[in-house]
Amino acid sequence: MRFQPSELQTLLYFLAASFVLGCLLYYRVRTSRHRLFNSILLLTFSCLGLYSSTLLESYQFASAAKAVHETFMVVLGFAIIRYWGMLLFQLLAPLVRLNPPRILEDLLEAVAMIAWVFYRLHLAGLQLGQLVTTSAVITAVLAFAMQDTLGNILAGLALHLDNSIEQGDWIKLGELTGRVVDLSWRATRVETRNGETVMIPNGMLMKGQFQLLGKRVDKPLAWRRWVWFEVGLDTLPTQVMLLIETAIREAAPPNVAQDPPPSCLLMNVEKGNARYAARYWLTDILNDDPTDSQIRTLIDAVLRRNSLRLAAPQYKIFVTQENERYFEGRHKQHTQERLAVLQKLELLVSLKEEELHTLADKLRFTPYVAGDVMIRQGEKVEWLYIIIKGEAEAWVQPTRGERKLLTTLGPGSFFGEMGLMTGAAINTTVVVSSNVECYRIDKESFQQILLSRPELAGVFSEVLVKRQAEEQALLNDESNVIVPAARSEILAKLQHFIGLNRGV
Repeated sequence: MRFQPSELQTLLYFLAASFVLGCLLYYRVRTSRHRLFNSILLLTFSCLGLYSSTLLESYQFASAAKAVHETFMVVLGFAIIRYWGMLLFQLLAPLVRLNPPRILEDLLEAVAMIAWVFYRLHLAGLQLGQLVTTSAVITAVLAFAMQDTLGNILAGLALHLDNSIEQGDWIKLGELTGRVVDLSWRATRVETRNGETVMIPNGMLMKGQFQLLGKRVDKPLAWRRWVWFEVGLDTLPTQVMLLIETAIREAAPPNVAQDPPPSCLLMNVEKGNARYAARYWLTDILNDDPTDSQIRTLIDAVLRRNSLRLAAPQYKIFVTQENERYFEGRHKQHTQERLAVLQKLELLVSLKEEELHTLADKLRFTPYVAGDVMIRQGEKVEWLYIIIKGEAEAWVQPTRGERKLLTTLGPGSFFGEMGLMTGAAINTTVVVSSNVECYRIDKESFQQILLSRPELAGVFSEVLVKRQAEEQALLNDESNVIVPAARSEILAKLQHFIGLNRGV
């Protein structure tokens, strides 16, 4: 069976066009490279088979040549149908912004292959009526033998027709949770967060119940998460809930929706603790556990800042002598660490050793997480902040213009001294840029030292004037937020605020 020159020329043009489009498909759609490679192999195999039929005919094996020719013509048709099906659905359709489902591609290819077989049988001399009668019997036998396969095909069509599942949806089926990456004629392919690919028969999805995570009617993708924690009953639940809601809202962690806003609820009281749930809406379902962990870290930090702790079952065995020795050594170690921090502060260089010891015992450890606001511009804060780990940014909002970054505060930096010693409003807003650990000193601790040594007021006022000048130097001429004050004015405010009745 030889091709006519015109037929051979048409076939060559067709194969050349297919090759060019196949190269485009190879470079544009990486996920289809394996199928494309198999289709090219099948196409090459078919061409070699047709060439072998011409060799058989040249050696006068006419019957064998005809059988080989018809067989490989059918195979060639299958290869071309599959090849052009990939080009049509995965290359040309996306160019016109169409995204047909994979199952539609598979079914149309199957119908085209069946039609091609019927056409070749018709060319071989079989009557269409005989073909229909014979195929009906064969179809009945195949339908009975392939009930599960046909059920999966029909289930896949049903899932697509009512848009129950779409590519990219996150589903939960029993213990399995993953993202739908493909829906074929037989099964739905799901990728889990652990990098596993699970094939779920379409019939199982139709017969059973599954959940679509984060998919809501006429609303953006968001999945509500519950983060459980416990706090002791000695703290009012209203205080705990307000602290947690405010902390999450102000920190605005990534992948956490602000609308609907995060919430905190008291869910139960059990085993001597109050059980709470921090609820938020997750916008990136892939990052469920990392975001939950970030929320738990934020909850722990805000509780510690307010002298609270997460509650957990505890077993305490007291051996008096060993416990006293342990706590004494621990206290001594903490005191030495705090003294090392205080001795490096410019503000405290004039204090005696015993005065530093007094302050060290009264330091309050205070952690913050990224995004927390430590102080706000315009507020009155009677604390001195000393950063020991992490970084924070000091921002200034001028009377006119946009907010300005004043400086970045790192380990060893301190701020809040003006509010602590004079009661003045804070000039900057300090926002945590990376998780911060710091110490805080309250007004009463400094007041006791100044009342015992009033001459320190003059020393502190000089440091305050210097610090104020440094802050003003960091600002440009258009910013009038920080107005320099004279040393005498600062000294008078310091004496009045602390409660000193005499000057230096």
